[in-house]
Amino acid sequence: MEKEQIHYSFTDFKSDQEVKWCPGCGNHAILNAVQKAMPQVADDTGAPKESFVVVSGIGCSSRFPYYMDTFGFHSIHGRANAIATGVKTANPSLNVFVATGDGDSLAIGGNHFIHAVRRNIDLDVILFNNEIYGLTKGQYSPTSKLGKVTKTSPFGTIEKPFNPGELVIGARGTFFARSVDVEVALTKDCLVEAAEHKGMSVVEVLQNCVIFNDKAHADFAADKAMRAERTIVLKHGEKMLFGAEKNKGLVLDGFKLKVVTVGEDGVTIDDVLTHDAHEKDTYLHNALAAMKYPNYPVALGVIRDVDEPTYEQEVERQIAEQQAGAPIKCVDDLLRSGDTWVIE
Repeated sequence: MEKEQIHYSFTDFKSDQEVKWCPGCGNHAILNAVQKAMPQVADDTGAPKESFVVVSGIGCSSRFPYYMDTFGFHSIHGRANAIATGVKTANPSLNVFVATGDGDSLAIGGNHFIHAVRRNIDLDVILFNNEIYGLTKGQYSPTSKLGKVTKTSPFGTIEKPFNPGELVIGARGTFFARSVDVEVALTKDCLVEAAEHKGMSVVEVLQNCVIFNDKAHADFAADKAMRAERTIVLKHGEKMLFGAEKNKGLVLDGFKLKVVTVGEDGVTIDDVLTHDAHEKDTYLHNALAAMKYPNYPVALGVIRDVDEPTYEQEVERQIAEQQAGAPIKCVDDLLRSGDTWVIE
């Protein structure tokens, strides 16, 4: 008899722990989005609640496992992706989420991060990007803007920042999406698509740290009206349009993206690019991920989503192939494989 599927709700993934982030912190909105996304993933895939795991490193975002009613592992600084790799490889049936920050995964954990991406391990990484070290009180991070004045760069940082999207795509990542903390519905949708993607998924959420880097993303994300004009939400198969009137779009001008207005200078809707998240070539996806305001709208939504074999699938395939041709298939076979004798 087929087992009846359980339908979960938001509260099923919410723990009884008090959430101890600063009032106004963008993490609250991200937590809300994750707790809404997981029940939908469970419904869509038939996965039981017991299959969900949240792994974190160190940082404000890394308190996440305490606030989720799932299995969890609060690990050490920069090692969340390495530990999550072990969890997923040991038990590929699990839905493994990684909660990590721009400092945790892109600085001390940088090598673990890019190699997890390169290997295409089926992890769902939520990359909280507030462009600062929040937990350790305001040092510049690998995504801090050039010239940013912080406690560790009192005259302005002289280091050029990482763009997480370019980093993921450059490491041959198969899934990259971006959202803003206040866009809870968009974040939820990105997380659902990420969880249902087979392979390494990275969802960068532009998050506001009200204490140490307030309004880090305010030049394009301060309010809904501004986001309509200064960001573009990409959807596979749809025209790359943005603006309050949906009359601005993106076209290719030689090898570069160009912002145009439909109806001006002879531009028609047919000239505007159609988003293809499933295109394996990285050129256009990289260009979209790299767009910055004020020259371009900031790209949100699922930018890249392509199919490639996953690491754990290949590990299982390789083990099965070796077992099929091996005379020894278990410990008992090994013990009886040589000369044996009976002691009476």
